[in-house]
Amino acid sequence: MSESSALATDRRRWLTLVVVGLAQLMVVLDATVVNIALPSAQADLGFSDGQRQWIVTAYSLAFGSLLLLGGRLSDLMGRKRTFVIGLIGFAVASALGGAAPSFELLVAARALQGVFGALLAPTALAVLTTTFTIPKERARAFGVFGAIAGAGGAVGLLLGGVLTEAFDWRWNLYINVAIAAVALVGAFVFVPSIARTGPRPKLDIPGTLLVSAGLFALVYGFSHAETDGWGAPLTWGMLAGSVVFLAAFAFWQTRAGHPLLPLHIVRDRNRGAAYLSVMIAGAGMFGIFLFVTYYLQLTLGYSPIQTGLAFLPMIAMLVLAAQLGTNIFVPRFGPKILVPIGMTIAASGMVLLTFLDATSSYAAHVMPPLMMIGFAMGTIMPASMQTATLGVDREFAGVASAMVNTSQQVGGSVGTALLNTLAATAATDYLLEHGRDAVGDAMIASYAAAYWWGGGFFALGAVVSALLFRRRNQGLSLSREIEAEDATEPALSH
Repeated sequence: MSESSALATDRRRWLTLVVVGLAQLMVVLDATVVNIALPSAQADLGFSDGQRQWIVTAYSLAFGSLLLLGGRLSDLMGRKRTFVIGLIGFAVASALGGAAPSFELLVAARALQGVFGALLAPTALAVLTTTFTIPKERARAFGVFGAIAGAGGAVGLLLGGVLTEAFDWRWNLYINVAIAAVALVGAFVFVPSIARTGPRPKLDIPGTLLVSAGLFALVYGFSHAETDGWGAPLTWGMLAGSVVFLAAFAFWQTRAGHPLLPLHIVRDRNRGAAYLSVMIAGAGMFGIFLFVTYYLQLTLGYSPIQTGLAFLPMIAMLVLAAQLGTNIFVPRFGPKILVPIGMTIAASGMVLLTFLDATSSYAAHVMPPLMMIGFAMGTIMPASMQTATLGVDREFAGVASAMVNTSQQVGGSVGTALLNTLAATAATDYLLEHGRDAVGDAMIASYAAAYWWGGGFFALGAVVSALLFRRRNQGLSLSREIEAEDATEPALSH
Protein backbone atom coordinates (compact mmCIF):
# COMPACT_ATOMS: atom_id res chain seq x y z
CA MET A 1 0.00 0.00 0.00
CA SER A 2 1.39 3.43 -0.96
CA GLU A 3 1.95 6.13 1.65
CA SER A 4 -0.89 8.24 0.22
CA SER A 5 -3.28 5.26 0.32
CA ALA A 6 -2.30 4.54 3.93
CA LEU A 7 -2.94 8.16 4.90
CA ALA A 8 -6.34 8.10 3.18
CA THR A 9 -7.28 4.89 4.99
CA ASP A 10 -6.14 6.34 8.31
CA ARG A 11 -8.14 9.54 7.75
CA ARG A 12 -11.20 7.49 6.75
CA ARG A 13 -11.02 5.56 10.04
CA TRP A 14 -11.05 8.73 12.11
CA LEU A 15 -13.90 10.22 10.09
CA THR A 16 -15.77 6.97 10.74
CA LEU A 17 -15.26 7.65 14.46
CA VAL A 18 -16.85 11.10 14.02
CA VAL A 19 -19.88 9.55 12.33
CA VAL A 20 -20.24 6.81 14.94
CA GLY A 21 -19.77 9.37 17.73
CA LEU A 22 -22.61 11.49 16.36
CA ALA A 23 -24.94 8.49 16.33
CA GLN A 24 -23.97 7.53 19.88
CA LEU A 25 -24.43 11.11 21.09
CA MET A 26 -27.90 11.26 19.54
CA VAL A 27 -29.01 8.05 21.26
CA VAL A 28 -27.49 8.85 24.66
CA LEU A 29 -28.57 12.48 24.96
CA ASP A 30 -32.12 11.51 23.97
CA ALA A 31 -32.47 9.80 27.33
CA THR A 32 -32.21 13.18 29.12
CA VAL A 33 -32.84 15.94 26.56
CA VAL A 34 -36.60 15.30 26.64
CA ASN A 35 -36.80 15.44 30.45
CA ILE A 36 -36.35 19.21 30.62
CA ALA A 37 -38.94 19.67 27.85
CA LEU A 38 -41.62 17.64 29.68
CA PRO A 39 -43.26 20.53 31.59
CA SER A 40 -43.60 22.56 28.38
CA ALA A 41 -44.88 19.55 26.43
CA GLN A 42 -47.40 18.84 29.18
CA ALA A 43 -48.73 22.41 29.09
CA ASP A 44 -48.97 22.29 25.30
CA LEU A 45 -50.61 18.87 24.88
CA GLY A 46 -52.56 18.83 28.14
CA PHE A 47 -51.65 15.40 29.51
CA SER A 48 -51.70 14.58 33.23
CA ASP A 49 -48.83 14.11 35.69
CA GLY A 50 -49.57 10.39 35.73
CA GLN A 51 -49.27 10.19 31.94
CA ARG A 52 -46.06 12.22 31.84
CA GLN A 53 -43.77 9.33 32.79
CA TRP A 54 -44.79 7.44 29.63
CA ILE A 55 -42.88 9.95 27.51
CA VAL A 56 -39.70 8.59 29.11
CA THR A 57 -40.84 5.01 29.75
CA ALA A 58 -42.00 4.35 26.16
CA TYR A 59 -38.48 5.05 24.91
CA SER A 60 -36.68 3.04 27.59
CA LEU A 61 -38.99 0.02 27.22
CA ALA A 62 -38.50 -0.28 23.47
CA PHE A 63 -34.80 0.55 23.64
CA GLY A 64 -33.95 -1.76 26.53
CA SER A 65 -35.93 -4.77 25.36
CA LEU A 66 -34.69 -4.77 21.75
CA LEU A 67 -30.98 -4.04 22.16
CA LEU A 68 -29.77 -7.62 21.80
CA LEU A 69 -31.95 -8.11 18.72
CA GLY A 70 -30.56 -4.89 17.25
CA GLY A 71 -27.00 -6.01 17.90
CA ARG A 72 -27.57 -9.40 16.30
CA LEU A 73 -29.28 -7.86 13.27
CA SER A 74 -26.17 -5.75 12.68
CA ASP A 75 -24.16 -8.99 12.63
CA LEU A 76 -26.55 -10.61 10.14
CA MET A 77 -27.47 -7.68 7.86
CA GLY A 78 -24.12 -5.93 7.77
CA ARG A 79 -22.92 -2.99 9.88
CA LYS A 80 -23.30 -0.22 7.30
CA ARG A 81 -26.78 -1.21 6.16
CA THR A 82 -28.03 -1.56 9.76
CA PHE A 83 -26.39 1.72 10.75
CA VAL A 84 -28.07 3.60 7.89
CA ILE A 85 -31.49 2.05 8.64
CA GLY A 86 -31.11 2.96 12.30
CA LEU A 87 -30.21 6.58 11.50
CA ILE A 88 -33.11 7.05 9.08
CA GLY A 89 -35.62 5.40 11.41
CA PHE A 90 -34.47 7.41 14.43
CA ALA A 91 -34.70 10.66 12.45
CA VAL A 92 -38.22 9.86 11.16
CA ALA A 93 -39.41 8.90 14.67
CA SER A 94 -37.92 12.12 16.09
CA ALA A 95 -39.67 14.22 13.43
CA LEU A 96 -42.99 12.50 14.22
CA GLY A 97 -42.53 13.21 17.90
CA GLY A 98 -41.64 16.83 17.30
CA ALA A 99 -44.76 17.35 15.18
CA ALA A 100 -47.03 15.29 17.47
CA PRO A 101 -50.42 17.00 17.96
CA SER A 102 -51.44 14.67 20.80
CA PHE A 103 -50.05 12.81 23.80
CA GLU A 104 -50.75 9.43 22.20
CA LEU A 105 -48.76 10.18 19.05
CA LEU A 106 -45.88 11.58 21.11
CA VAL A 107 -45.69 8.34 23.15
CA ALA A 108 -45.83 6.25 19.95
CA ALA A 109 -43.02 8.34 18.42
CA ARG A 110 -40.89 7.91 21.55
CA ALA A 111 -41.42 4.14 21.42
CA LEU A 112 -40.41 4.16 17.74
CA GLN A 113 -37.29 6.13 18.68
CA GLY A 114 -36.47 3.37 21.16
CA VAL A 115 -36.88 0.69 18.47
CA PHE A 116 -34.44 2.35 16.07
CA GLY A 117 -32.16 3.40 18.93
CA ALA A 118 -31.86 -0.30 19.83
CA LEU A 119 -30.74 -0.94 16.25
CA LEU A 120 -28.39 2.04 16.10
CA ALA A 121 -26.55 1.98 19.45
CA PRO A 122 -24.99 -1.51 19.29
CA THR A 123 -24.24 -1.12 15.58
CA ALA A 124 -22.31 2.08 16.26
CA LEU A 125 -20.13 0.34 18.83
CA ALA A 126 -19.69 -2.70 16.57
CA VAL A 127 -18.52 -0.44 13.71
CA LEU A 128 -15.97 1.07 16.09
CA THR A 129 -14.85 -2.36 17.30
CA THR A 130 -14.25 -3.70 13.79
CA THR A 131 -12.74 -0.47 12.40
CA PHE A 132 -10.02 0.13 15.01
CA THR A 133 -7.75 -2.85 15.67
CA ILE A 134 -4.34 -1.17 16.03
CA PRO A 135 -3.74 -0.90 19.82
CA LYS A 136 -2.99 2.82 20.10
CA GLU A 137 -5.73 3.82 17.66
CA ARG A 138 -8.23 1.53 19.37
CA ALA A 139 -7.44 3.07 22.75
CA ARG A 140 -7.84 6.60 21.40
CA ALA A 141 -11.10 5.77 19.60
CA PHE A 142 -12.64 4.10 22.65
CA GLY A 143 -11.57 7.06 24.76
CA VAL A 144 -13.64 9.36 22.57
CA PHE A 145 -16.56 6.93 22.37
CA GLY A 146 -16.55 6.27 26.11
CA ALA A 147 -16.49 10.00 26.83
CA ILE A 148 -19.54 10.47 24.61
CA ALA A 149 -21.34 7.57 26.33
CA GLY A 150 -20.63 9.05 29.75
CA ALA A 151 -21.19 12.72 28.96
CA GLY A 152 -24.19 12.38 26.64
CA GLY A 153 -26.69 12.60 29.49
CA ALA A 154 -25.20 15.84 30.78
CA VAL A 155 -25.03 17.26 27.25
CA GLY A 156 -28.72 16.38 26.93
CA LEU A 157 -29.56 18.41 30.04
CA LEU A 158 -27.71 21.46 28.66
CA LEU A 159 -29.13 21.11 25.15
CA GLY A 160 -32.63 20.51 26.48
CA GLY A 161 -32.50 23.68 28.55
CA VAL A 162 -31.20 25.80 25.66
CA LEU A 163 -33.72 24.47 23.13
CA THR A 164 -36.69 24.70 25.49
CA GLU A 165 -35.95 28.25 26.60
CA ALA A 166 -34.74 29.65 23.28
CA PHE A 167 -37.14 27.89 20.91
CA ASP A 168 -39.81 25.33 21.82
CA TRP A 169 -39.98 21.90 23.48
CA ARG A 170 -40.48 20.29 20.06
CA TRP A 171 -36.93 21.20 19.08
CA ASN A 172 -35.65 18.69 21.63
CA LEU A 173 -36.88 16.08 19.15
CA TYR A 174 -36.26 17.95 15.90
CA ILE A 175 -32.57 18.35 16.77
CA ASN A 176 -32.14 14.61 16.20
CA VAL A 177 -33.14 15.06 12.55
CA ALA A 178 -30.27 17.48 12.00
CA ILE A 179 -27.75 15.25 13.80
CA ALA A 180 -28.96 12.16 11.93
CA ALA A 181 -28.74 13.94 8.57
CA VAL A 182 -25.06 14.80 9.12
CA ALA A 183 -24.31 11.28 10.39
CA LEU A 184 -26.16 9.74 7.43
CA VAL A 185 -24.03 11.60 4.88
CA GLY A 186 -20.93 10.56 6.81
CA ALA A 187 -22.10 6.94 6.94
CA PHE A 188 -22.54 6.74 3.16
CA VAL A 189 -19.13 8.32 2.54
CA PHE A 190 -16.87 6.97 5.29
CA VAL A 191 -18.30 3.77 6.84
CA PRO A 192 -16.94 0.86 4.79
CA SER A 193 -19.27 -1.72 3.30
CA ILE A 194 -17.59 -5.12 3.56
CA ALA A 195 -18.87 -8.13 1.68
CA ARG A 196 -19.95 -11.13 3.76
CA THR A 197 -17.79 -14.25 3.60
CA GLY A 198 -19.03 -17.72 4.51
CA PRO A 199 -22.57 -18.95 5.13
CA ARG A 200 -25.18 -16.59 6.57
CA PRO A 201 -26.29 -17.73 10.05
CA LYS A 202 -29.99 -17.77 10.93
CA LEU A 203 -31.68 -15.48 13.43
CA ASP A 204 -32.52 -17.20 16.72
CA ILE A 205 -36.27 -16.45 16.81
CA PRO A 206 -37.11 -18.23 20.12
CA GLY A 207 -34.09 -16.64 21.80
CA THR A 208 -35.07 -13.23 20.45
CA LEU A 209 -38.62 -13.54 21.80
CA LEU A 210 -37.47 -14.78 25.21
CA VAL A 211 -34.80 -12.14 25.81
CA SER A 212 -36.95 -9.30 24.46
CA ALA A 213 -39.83 -10.34 26.75
CA GLY A 214 -37.43 -10.69 29.68
CA LEU A 215 -35.81 -7.28 29.19
CA PHE A 216 -39.19 -5.63 28.58
CA ALA A 217 -40.56 -7.08 31.84
CA LEU A 218 -37.41 -6.05 33.71
CA VAL A 219 -37.42 -2.42 32.53
CA TYR A 220 -41.21 -2.15 32.92
CA GLY A 221 -41.07 -3.62 36.43
CA PHE A 222 -38.53 -1.09 37.63
CA SER A 223 -40.31 1.77 35.87
CA HIS A 224 -43.59 0.72 37.51
CA ALA A 225 -41.86 0.53 40.90
CA GLU A 226 -40.73 4.12 40.41
CA THR A 227 -44.30 5.37 39.97
CA ASP A 228 -46.51 2.86 41.85
CA GLY A 229 -44.13 1.45 44.46
CA TRP A 230 -42.50 -1.89 45.12
CA GLY A 231 -45.63 -3.35 46.71
CA ALA A 232 -47.72 -3.11 43.54
CA PRO A 233 -48.65 -6.56 42.14
CA LEU A 234 -47.73 -5.46 38.60
CA THR A 235 -44.24 -4.47 39.78
CA TRP A 236 -43.50 -7.87 41.31
CA GLY A 237 -45.31 -9.72 38.54
CA MET A 238 -43.17 -8.07 35.86
CA LEU A 239 -39.91 -8.57 37.78
CA ALA A 240 -40.72 -12.22 38.46
CA GLY A 241 -41.67 -12.67 34.80
CA SER A 242 -38.36 -11.16 33.71
CA VAL A 243 -36.45 -13.71 35.82
CA VAL A 244 -38.40 -16.58 34.23
CA PHE A 245 -37.96 -15.30 30.66
CA LEU A 246 -34.24 -14.54 31.08
CA ALA A 247 -33.57 -17.91 32.72
CA ALA A 248 -35.39 -19.62 29.84
CA PHE A 249 -33.33 -17.54 27.40
CA ALA A 250 -30.05 -18.59 29.04
CA PHE A 251 -31.11 -22.25 28.90
CA TRP A 252 -32.15 -21.97 25.25
CA GLN A 253 -28.82 -20.45 24.27
CA THR A 254 -27.11 -23.69 25.29
CA ARG A 255 -29.40 -25.63 22.89
CA ALA A 256 -29.86 -23.25 19.92
CA GLY A 257 -28.08 -24.02 16.67
CA HIS A 258 -27.53 -20.28 15.99
CA PRO A 259 -27.72 -18.65 19.45
CA LEU A 260 -28.61 -14.97 19.68
CA LEU A 261 -26.02 -14.48 22.44
CA PRO A 262 -23.43 -17.27 22.64
CA LEU A 263 -22.87 -17.68 26.38
CA HIS A 264 -19.09 -17.79 26.05
CA ILE A 265 -19.27 -14.05 25.36
CA VAL A 266 -20.68 -13.22 28.80
CA ARG A 267 -18.93 -16.08 30.62
CA ASP A 268 -15.54 -14.56 29.83
CA ARG A 269 -14.35 -13.15 33.14
CA ASN A 270 -13.15 -9.83 31.79
CA ARG A 271 -16.23 -9.19 29.67
CA GLY A 272 -18.51 -10.17 32.56
CA ALA A 273 -16.69 -7.72 34.82
CA ALA A 274 -16.92 -5.02 32.14
CA TYR A 275 -20.69 -5.49 31.71
CA LEU A 276 -21.25 -5.37 35.49
CA SER A 277 -19.08 -2.24 35.77
CA VAL A 278 -21.08 -0.48 33.04
CA MET A 279 -24.35 -1.50 34.73
CA ILE A 280 -23.28 -0.25 38.18
CA ALA A 281 -21.88 2.99 36.78
CA GLY A 282 -25.13 3.52 34.85
CA ALA A 283 -27.17 3.04 38.02
CA GLY A 284 -25.14 5.61 39.94
CA MET A 285 -24.88 8.07 37.04
CA PHE A 286 -28.61 8.39 36.46
CA GLY A 287 -28.97 9.32 40.11
CA ILE A 288 -26.50 12.16 39.62
CA PHE A 289 -28.35 13.68 36.67
CA LEU A 290 -31.75 13.27 38.29
CA PHE A 291 -31.17 14.51 41.84
CA VAL A 292 -28.51 17.15 41.17
CA THR A 293 -30.88 18.60 38.54
CA TYR A 294 -33.70 18.67 41.11
CA TYR A 295 -31.41 20.29 43.67
CA LEU A 296 -30.12 22.98 41.32
CA GLN A 297 -33.56 23.91 39.98
CA LEU A 298 -35.83 23.48 43.00
CA THR A 299 -33.48 24.36 45.87
CA LEU A 300 -31.01 26.82 44.34
CA GLY A 301 -33.50 28.20 41.78
CA TYR A 302 -31.46 27.61 38.64
CA SER A 303 -33.05 27.90 35.20
CA PRO A 304 -32.85 24.93 32.79
CA ILE A 305 -29.95 26.57 30.90
CA GLN A 306 -28.08 27.34 34.13
CA THR A 307 -28.61 23.75 35.23
CA GLY A 308 -27.16 22.44 31.99
CA LEU A 309 -24.17 24.78 32.23
CA ALA A 310 -23.56 23.61 35.80
CA PHE A 311 -22.70 20.16 34.43
CA LEU A 312 -20.03 21.46 32.00
CA PRO A 313 -17.07 21.09 34.44
CA MET A 314 -18.15 17.51 34.98
CA ILE A 315 -18.14 16.87 31.21
CA ALA A 316 -14.69 18.49 30.87
CA MET A 317 -13.23 16.21 33.55
CA LEU A 318 -14.90 13.18 31.99
CA VAL A 319 -13.34 13.90 28.59
CA LEU A 320 -9.92 14.55 30.18
CA ALA A 321 -10.00 11.31 32.17
CA ALA A 322 -11.20 9.31 29.16
CA GLN A 323 -8.26 10.48 27.06
CA LEU A 324 -5.66 10.02 29.79
CA GLY A 325 -7.03 6.63 30.72
CA THR A 326 -7.32 5.05 27.30
CA ASN A 327 -4.09 6.49 25.90
CA ILE A 328 -1.81 6.12 28.93
CA PHE A 329 -3.18 4.30 31.96
CA VAL A 330 -5.40 1.46 30.70
CA PRO A 331 -2.80 -0.05 28.33
CA ARG A 332 -0.25 0.17 31.15
CA PHE A 333 -2.29 -0.95 34.15
CA GLY A 334 -5.44 -2.57 32.75
CA PRO A 335 -9.04 -2.14 33.93
CA LYS A 336 -8.39 -4.17 37.11
CA ILE A 337 -6.60 -1.09 38.45
CA LEU A 338 -8.37 1.71 36.59
CA VAL A 339 -12.03 0.73 37.03
CA PRO A 340 -11.88 0.23 40.85
CA ILE A 341 -10.06 3.56 41.18
CA GLY A 342 -12.77 5.25 39.13
CA MET A 343 -15.52 3.62 41.21
CA THR A 344 -13.83 4.76 44.43
CA ILE A 345 -13.50 8.35 43.22
CA ALA A 346 -17.17 8.34 42.16
CA ALA A 347 -18.25 7.00 45.56
CA SER A 348 -16.23 9.76 47.27
CA GLY A 349 -17.87 12.40 45.08
CA MET A 350 -21.32 11.07 45.97
CA VAL A 351 -20.49 11.29 49.68
CA LEU A 352 -19.47 14.95 49.24
CA LEU A 353 -22.85 15.65 47.62
CA THR A 354 -24.63 14.49 50.78
CA PHE A 355 -23.38 17.63 52.55
CA LEU A 356 -25.34 19.98 50.25
CA ASP A 357 -28.03 22.13 51.84
CA ALA A 358 -30.11 25.21 50.98
CA THR A 359 -27.17 27.56 51.67
CA SER A 360 -24.53 25.67 49.65
CA SER A 361 -22.78 27.50 46.82
CA TYR A 362 -22.17 26.02 43.42
CA ALA A 363 -18.46 26.85 43.16
CA ALA A 364 -17.50 25.63 46.64
CA HIS A 365 -19.87 22.72 47.23
CA VAL A 366 -21.47 21.46 44.00
CA MET A 367 -18.78 21.78 41.33
CA PRO A 368 -15.94 19.88 43.11
CA PRO A 369 -17.89 16.62 43.61
CA LEU A 370 -19.34 16.88 40.09
CA MET A 371 -15.80 17.19 38.71
CA MET A 372 -14.71 14.19 40.77
CA ILE A 373 -17.60 12.11 39.46
CA GLY A 374 -16.92 13.24 35.88
CA PHE A 375 -13.27 12.19 36.21
CA ALA A 376 -14.43 8.88 37.67
CA MET A 377 -16.85 8.17 34.83
CA GLY A 378 -14.14 8.99 32.29
CA THR A 379 -11.99 6.39 34.03
CA ILE A 380 -14.68 3.70 34.26
CA MET A 381 -16.58 3.81 30.97
CA PRO A 382 -13.91 3.73 28.22
CA ALA A 383 -11.90 1.00 29.99
CA SER A 384 -15.02 -1.11 30.56
CA MET A 385 -16.38 -0.63 27.04
CA GLN A 386 -13.05 -1.45 25.44
CA THR A 387 -12.69 -4.62 27.52
CA ALA A 388 -16.29 -5.67 26.86
CA THR A 389 -15.70 -5.87 23.10
CA LEU A 390 -12.07 -7.04 23.10
CA GLY A 391 -11.32 -10.40 21.51
CA VAL A 392 -14.90 -11.09 20.33
CA ASP A 393 -15.23 -12.87 16.99
CA ARG A 394 -16.26 -10.31 14.44
CA GLU A 395 -19.43 -12.20 13.58
CA PHE A 396 -20.61 -11.54 17.15
CA ALA A 397 -19.29 -7.97 17.55
CA GLY A 398 -22.80 -6.53 17.23
CA VAL A 399 -24.40 -8.61 19.96
CA ALA A 400 -21.37 -8.18 22.26
CA SER A 401 -21.67 -4.43 21.75
CA ALA A 402 -25.40 -4.64 22.44
CA MET A 403 -24.63 -6.16 25.83
CA VAL A 404 -22.76 -2.95 26.73
CA ASN A 405 -25.81 -0.83 25.90
CA THR A 406 -28.12 -3.32 27.61
CA SER A 407 -26.01 -3.19 30.78
CA GLN A 408 -26.09 0.61 30.81
CA GLN A 409 -29.85 0.71 30.12
CA VAL A 410 -30.72 -1.88 32.76
CA GLY A 411 -28.42 -0.16 35.25
CA GLY A 412 -30.09 3.18 34.57
CA SER A 413 -33.59 1.71 34.96
CA VAL A 414 -32.72 -0.11 38.17
CA GLY A 415 -30.83 2.85 39.60
CA THR A 416 -33.54 5.39 38.80
CA ALA A 417 -36.30 3.24 40.33
CA LEU A 418 -34.32 2.33 43.45
CA LEU A 419 -32.98 5.82 44.11
CA ASN A 420 -36.37 7.46 43.50
CA THR A 421 -38.04 5.05 45.92
CA LEU A 422 -35.37 5.49 48.58
CA ALA A 423 -35.45 9.27 48.18
CA ALA A 424 -39.25 9.36 48.50
CA THR A 425 -39.09 7.23 51.65
CA ALA A 426 -36.46 9.53 53.16
CA ALA A 427 -38.60 12.60 52.41
CA THR A 428 -41.68 11.01 54.01
CA ASP A 429 -39.74 10.01 57.13
CA TYR A 430 -38.32 13.52 57.45
CA LEU A 431 -41.77 15.13 57.21
CA LEU A 432 -43.19 12.73 59.79
CA GLU A 433 -40.38 13.64 62.16
CA HIS A 434 -40.20 17.42 61.56
CA GLY A 435 -43.73 18.34 60.47
CA ARG A 436 -45.37 19.22 57.17
CA ASP A 437 -43.82 22.69 57.03
CA ALA A 438 -40.31 21.34 56.47
CA VAL A 439 -40.86 20.50 52.79
CA GLY A 440 -37.67 22.18 51.58
CA ASP A 441 -35.49 20.39 54.13
CA ALA A 442 -37.27 17.11 53.38
CA MET A 443 -36.34 17.45 49.72
CA ILE A 444 -32.69 17.99 50.63
CA ALA A 445 -32.81 14.98 52.96
CA SER A 446 -34.24 12.87 50.12
CA TYR A 447 -31.44 13.95 47.78
CA ALA A 448 -28.86 13.08 50.44
CA ALA A 449 -30.36 9.61 50.83
CA ALA A 450 -30.09 9.10 47.05
CA TYR A 451 -26.45 10.26 47.07
CA TRP A 452 -25.59 7.86 49.92
CA TRP A 453 -27.13 4.93 48.09
CA GLY A 454 -25.53 6.01 44.80
CA GLY A 455 -22.20 6.09 46.61
CA GLY A 456 -22.98 2.58 47.81
CA PHE A 457 -23.52 1.45 44.20
CA PHE A 458 -20.10 2.78 43.24
CA ALA A 459 -18.45 1.24 46.33
CA LEU A 460 -19.96 -2.11 45.36
CA GLY A 461 -18.64 -1.55 41.83
CA ALA A 462 -15.15 -0.95 43.20
CA VAL A 463 -15.18 -4.29 45.03
CA VAL A 464 -16.76 -6.24 42.16
CA SER A 465 -14.39 -4.86 39.51
CA ALA A 466 -11.31 -5.37 41.70
CA LEU A 467 -12.27 -9.01 42.27
CA LEU A 468 -13.46 -9.97 38.78
CA PHE A 469 -11.09 -8.31 36.30
CA ARG A 470 -8.03 -10.42 35.59
CA ARG A 471 -4.60 -9.23 36.63
CA ARG A 472 -2.19 -8.32 33.85
CA ASN A 473 -0.17 -11.50 34.38
CA GLN A 474 -3.39 -13.48 33.86
CA GLY A 475 -3.65 -12.17 30.32
CA LEU A 476 -5.08 -8.67 30.71
CA SER A 477 -2.88 -6.12 29.12
CA LEU A 478 -5.22 -4.49 26.65
CA SER A 479 -2.42 -3.59 24.30
CA ARG A 480 -1.07 -7.16 24.38
CA GLU A 481 -4.49 -8.71 23.85
CA ILE A 482 -5.18 -6.42 20.92
CA GLU A 483 -1.84 -7.34 19.38
CA ALA A 484 -2.68 -11.03 19.83
CA GLU A 485 -6.09 -10.39 18.28
CA ASP A 486 -4.44 -8.72 15.29
CA ALA A 487 -2.07 -11.65 14.84
CA THR A 488 -4.92 -14.17 14.69
CA GLU A 489 -7.62 -11.92 13.28
CA PRO A 490 -10.56 -13.86 11.84
CA ALA A 491 -12.10 -13.04 8.51
CA LEU A 492 -14.53 -10.17 8.47
CA SER A 493 -18.15 -11.24 8.60
CA HIS A 494 -20.66 -8.58 7.65
